[in-house]
Amino acid sequence: MGIRSRLRIGMTVLVLAVAGVAAPAIEAYAQTQGMERRGDRRGTRQDARQTGRDVKQGCKEAGGARSSCRQAKRHTKQSTRQHGRAARNQ
Repeated sequence: MGIRSRLRIGMTVLVLAVAGVAAPAIEAYAQTQGMERRGDRRGTRQDARQTGRDVKQGCKEAGGARSSCRQAKRHTKQSTRQHGRAARNQ
């Protein structure tokens, strides 16, 4: 093994050691307010989607027309999102 090979191995070990020490410090930072708001919006949208699916499935099981079930789902999703917007803007 020459000096160059040892130098490369030493530098690789040093880089990996520094990366291992720096990685936990990067994750320790708190989320910004924007990230928290974005997460809240995603949760609201997901809740609206699931509620809409449940409403549509219930409508289909009750024998409703396809178009009326679709409109019921749409109305449910939009009203859930509107409630989320109202809660954020208070």
